[in-house]
Amino acid sequence: MPVGSREKALDLMIDVMLSAGPVSSLTDKYFTHTREIVEAVGDCEVIYAVFMRRRVIAALEPAKRLVERLAPNSEVKTFFSDGEIVPSETKIIELRGPYSELSEVETLVLQKIGVPCVCANNAYEMCRAVPDAGFIDMHARHASGPEMNLLAAYGASVGSEAAKAKNKDVTGFIGSSQDLTAPFYGALRGSGTMPHALVGYTDGDVVQSLKLFAETHTDVDMLVGLVDYNGLEVTDSLRSADWFYNEAKLHESDRKLGIRLDTHGGRFAEGLDYEKSVTTVGDWLGVHGEYNIVEAVLGARAFQLDASNMLVDQVRRLLFGKGVSVASIIHVRRALDSEGHERVEIVASSGFDSQKCQVMGAANAPVDFIGTGSFMPATLSETYATADIISYDGKKRVKVGREFLIK
Repeated sequence: MPVGSREKALDLMIDVMLSAGPVSSLTDKYFTHTREIVEAVGDCEVIYAVFMRRRVIAALEPAKRLVERLAPNSEVKTFFSDGEIVPSETKIIELRGPYSELSEVETLVLQKIGVPCVCANNAYEMCRAVPDAGFIDMHARHASGPEMNLLAAYGASVGSEAAKAKNKDVTGFIGSSQDLTAPFYGALRGSGTMPHALVGYTDGDVVQSLKLFAETHTDVDMLVGLVDYNGLEVTDSLRSADWFYNEAKLHESDRKLGIRLDTHGGRFAEGLDYEKSVTTVGDWLGVHGEYNIVEAVLGARAFQLDASNMLVDQVRRLLFGKGVSVASIIHVRRALDSEGHERVEIVASSGFDSQKCQVMGAANAPVDFIGTGSFMPATLSETYATADIISYDGKKRVKVGREFLIK
């Protein structure tokens, strides 16, 4: 069953966490000890200040809802609205209320800040890098379960909206592979057609997989064939298009066809090697010579690419290397177009993190949709939010080194 609205999805996030047990079993034990001491000796009003050590995009609604649920006598003050850029080591939120009420909540609040804020930042950069592509959230398998799915998807949706606010031409995230998180992107249910395993089920025949899907799921408007199973990205793309338009003629019922490139990083797409990939991208950009192409891409969009921080060999790999490269997308696009299949849309997946999106956008790769879960944090330490009490009954006090939280 679809979750329903965005509001219900946000509330479900808190429900999932609290279903694990009472707050005292979920928080750090020293905070429970503190609550018990304060209740016995005497309560006071405190102010917590929260910050992160890296730049993020604010995605604070989950934390705000958690405080509303668990600390009804406390107040939340945010210094950034969801979607705004938060510089590193900058106070992002304050909690004010009884120490006895807020002590045990600290751990749970921090859990709700780091993941969505980092995901928001990464999604923001990805969407700005490839403004013409519609992004599909495919992070589900990379998370630890429903609560993390909801946190990450909320963050990605905030980052997507922030990118669209920055540039009206950005398409951003349009859906999710999960019913659970689809409402964050304005969808009723998850999207997607087939995994590699379904192609294997039909003896490796992607056209047969498309036939089964079309017959079984008549309510899905766009069929997407996964064409890398046999290493025949071009051949199976053309076979799929021929069946769809000339045999089944499904376009007459307003259904659409897409092909998904998910070539793994151990081989080149059908018909390519490194040298042919260089030629393919060079012809596409009208630039000749491997290093001239790299230089053109690095300089194409200065706000996205910083040559001092992005190694040239990484750019070369994404342009000309194995896997889903810029060259492979151009190669398949041109093969489809040469057979009159300009209407077939290309869905690309496999490692589309911020860096890969930057290169794809700078090279104007002809990709219509990007399926990705790579807005997830690269390292868990990126998501660590930190809280300190900065006031006790109105008296400013904080540990040495965190004085910046009081200012």
